[in-house]
Amino acid sequence: MTRFTDTLWASITDIYHAIIHHPFNEELARGILPREKFAFYMQQDALYLADFARALAIMAGRAPDEAAIIQFVRFAEGVAVVERALHHTYFREFGIETPTRQPAPACFTYTNFLLATAACRSYEEGMAALLPCFWIYREVGHDIYRRAAPNNPYQKWIDTYAGQEFDEVVTQAIALTDTIAEQASATQQQRMRDAFIYSARLEWMFWDSAYRLEQWLP
Repeated sequence: MTRFTDTLWASITDIYHAIIHHPFNEELARGILPREKFAFYMQQDALYLADFARALAIMAGRAPDEAAIIQFVRFAEGVAVVERALHHTYFREFGIETPTRQPAPACFTYTNFLLATAACRSYEEGMAALLPCFWIYREVGHDIYRRAAPNNPYQKWIDTYAGQEFDEVVTQAIALTDTIAEQASATQQQRMRDAFIYSARLEWMFWDSAYRLEQWLP
């Protein structure tokens, strides 16, 4: 039987291929991505994850049952503790004393979409909007892990997203989405697909932003 989330993933096949073949990820896999671009990415990702955790907390407040509340709280805790520890590691290695407080346009757009969707749209749409960050990162992590160059300077990043601990979290997020979709109407499910696709597009924009060192106009 086809799961609802299988239809979600099928809807972003082209977007996912554009992500894994983006120069940022191609060069990261080869270990030749310029440090300046990776540092920019990590600074923006730190800002992104702070708002991603807030969006998860909003969803915890809207969850209809205790099990979902606990799940969202655990997701938010994982983002705040585990992934941010990775950022601090690279901040030390790259000599970044004070991470930027200024989100680039892509980061600003993505986080505001997530927060607005989690707070103002339906609970179903909120879950679908949050899922790509989990799922796409797992698939990208596994893809890069399989082809990463030896002695890759970004191996810690690769290992985090290709690791079993993150894999289990993503599996839980997918299962929760399917559970939510089972109770959703056809109209709600279509809105979930739309939110999922928007977030997937914004994932691509986030990596593209880092590769271009995107800045606001003066």
